[in-house]
Amino acid sequence: MADYRVFDSVRRGMIPAHIYNDREIFELEKRRLFSRAWVFVAHDSEVPNEGDYVVRRVLGDSFIIARDSEGVIRALFNMCLHRGMQVCRAEMGNASNFRCPYHGWSYRNDGRLIGLPFHREAYGGDDGLPKQSQTLVPAPRLGTYNGLIFISIDPHAQPLEDFLGDFRFYLDFYTKQSRHGLEVRGPQRWRIKANWKIGAENFAGDMYHTPHTHTSIVEIGLFREPKAQKRKDGATYWAGRGGGTTYKLPPGSFEERLRYVGYPDEMINRIKEVWSPRQQRVVGDDGFMISAASCFPNLSFVHNWPKVADGPQIGRDQVVPFISIRLWQPVSENETEVCSWFAVDSAAPPEYKHKSYQAYLMCFGSTGMFEQDDVENWVSLTNTAGGSMARRLLLNSRMGLLADDRPVVEALAAESFHGPGRAQVGYNENNQRQLLKLWADCLEAP
Repeated sequence: MADYRVFDSVRRGMIPAHIYNDREIFELEKRRLFSRAWVFVAHDSEVPNEGDYVVRRVLGDSFIIARDSEGVIRALFNMCLHRGMQVCRAEMGNASNFRCPYHGWSYRNDGRLIGLPFHREAYGGDDGLPKQSQTLVPAPRLGTYNGLIFISIDPHAQPLEDFLGDFRFYLDFYTKQSRHGLEVRGPQRWRIKANWKIGAENFAGDMYHTPHTHTSIVEIGLFREPKAQKRKDGATYWAGRGGGTTYKLPPGSFEERLRYVGYPDEMINRIKEVWSPRQQRVVGDDGFMISAASCFPNLSFVHNWPKVADGPQIGRDQVVPFISIRLWQPVSENETEVCSWFAVDSAAPPEYKHKSYQAYLMCFGSTGMFEQDDVENWVSLTNTAGGSMARRLLLNSRMGLLADDRPVVEALAAESFHGPGRAQVGYNENNQRQLLKLWADCLEAP
């Protein structure tokens, strides 16, 4: 059993280094965190038509995410009721039914058993095995928010919207830019020899690493901002189950600030139709544009606006925003499968979609410049955390706090930041601490 003093240290902002590479901790995460939390598995634009499906997993459990013949989205445990073979072995496709390759049992895309070879001879027909009562096991809970599909292994999990809480306010910036909803491409998938928590923490609020880890990206002119240190002028926010970072924008109206980060007027007009007045004030009045964020436990988002070459003319660049959704899928205590989707408003102009996809690949695709910088750090941290000395070390994650736990910088007043939760300007590690406090609460609960 894990040493529960670990969790007390985490709540003080002093992180036992070995939690990033510890088998016992990972086993506890599987039992007490991922068996209870809401976990993102797909976006509804990946299964737009009746019969469309993708196969996704939550740790070791495989699920078929399908839109059945009635148009209902299902999450079906991918295991035949007969001898346990995976019913569906393709990663995506379109099918009205699934046939187990082992013994031929067949299921509709809503999970109902519809056929099995030699039903009468082998089972005596419905007298021995009534087909009507047999169905693939559904995920205990399924929920959606703005097209994001989540499942929970816990049948008693609270409703998804309650779980997300105030973080829904910020989710809308990434997932609702018109009444038409998002479309996604992907996921790109790759594995890194790093603990899953590191990426989630990094995206939740680590603006402090940008001037050091990513300074070369700014120096080569990928962004219009002259110095990576400008990140300290932005705000971090934490609201319920998630939090993230923002950039501080130059003075201007809501429309001018969206143009500054590269949105065309036709998209701005549609954004104004779906963002609430309060959401628009965060950008237009407060001058903050959302950037990276994480939703507990392992879902993250990126919103950024690099320069993308504009046609064949040398020297001509334009700033284009992109959005990425990414999942830190644990494989073991020291390995993570990264699943990364490109997301764009489905009503956006085709040229915008093309350039936004270019921007995503350049920055946060599997070979993106930011991605390579980050992973080098995360792998090194994980490797070092696996040694015996790491079990003696408490990492200092108290940035932004004085010795008596008072904040170095006070939270922004409501008139300066119109979003829910706690927001503050400057470098701090409040978001990372909040994420790990939720983690500790889950692991400590029996």
